[in-house]
Amino acid sequence: MKVVQTKEQRDSKNARWQAIVSKYHLPHKGRSVWQIVNSIIPYFILWYLMYLSLDISYWMTLGLAVLAAGFMTRIFIICHDCGHGSFFKSRQANDIWGWITGILTFTPFYQWRHDHAVHHATSGDLDRRGVGEVWTLTVPEYKESSGLKKLGYRLYRNPFVMFGFGSLYYFLIRNRFPSRSASKRAFISVHWTNFTLLAAFVLLGATIGFTNVLLVQMPILMIGMAAGVWLFYIQHQFEEAYWERQEEWDYVAAALEGSSFYRLPKILQWFTGNIGFHHIHHLSPRIPNYLLEKCHNENPLFQKVEPITLATSLKSLTFRLWDDNEKKLVGFRSLK
Repeated sequence: MKVVQTKEQRDSKNARWQAIVSKYHLPHKGRSVWQIVNSIIPYFILWYLMYLSLDISYWMTLGLAVLAAGFMTRIFIICHDCGHGSFFKSRQANDIWGWITGILTFTPFYQWRHDHAVHHATSGDLDRRGVGEVWTLTVPEYKESSGLKKLGYRLYRNPFVMFGFGSLYYFLIRNRFPSRSASKRAFISVHWTNFTLLAAFVLLGATIGFTNVLLVQMPILMIGMAAGVWLFYIQHQFEEAYWERQEEWDYVAAALEGSSFYRLPKILQWFTGNIGFHHIHHLSPRIPNYLLEKCHNENPLFQKVEPITLATSLKSLTFRLWDDNEKKLVGFRSLK
């Protein structure tokens, strides 16, 4: 059950958290460089091994794709941290490596950085939904929707669509076009990303064959992008998440109550760059991913957040709508 805090309790927490998290804002150049090395180099090695395995067994190729997709996820976390300016002290270094890792994960860095910043500024705000988040309707909104909109919403929230076609659509198609509100820099970013990806595809295709490129790259994308969308989904789509109207919305509550603590096995925690400590990340996105666990372990304030595990996270697949009366996410069955 969600704990309702008094104004005094919330003010006390607000007074403490900035002093707490500021100790973890300083990125360590050596750790950042090492994360680049142990993420990108293994990814390229696995890509090459997948190509070699095509002459042996495609089942072997698919097995290697699972591991390669794990490294792709880790590379995206680097891009994510660069977008927050938390991976290096230097803004230029963050921009350079954000662009490089964005290419490797089919993400136009500057446009994604803008949309993700909007997400952080509006997460949990019912009056500012729409940018960089999972489409979520309230129970009354769904009931008042047209039949066509209800059908579209049900399809969108279907796990097979969201984590299958939907994840590929977002990374392979949606990311190829600038948003209507894109700045000049974001607009250029999208097209330079597209040009670089096309050039890489043509060069690789001319070298090893276009069919071989697709046989290697597509399973990595399908697995890695599905995993990425799942992580983003579970970070905010759990039963007693936080949603409030703008006049009642609170930044700290949205972070600590509206962002999950996804406790993963250590190997998955490593591949996902500690993003499971999402409650801390949303509270302070300037903390590098490799310091999130340290921040959590050293501060009781963050340990009070109830964790979600791999097993309990599966329940979130049944949640579809926000119930403003119950203050929780509910499934379509609750409409009966």
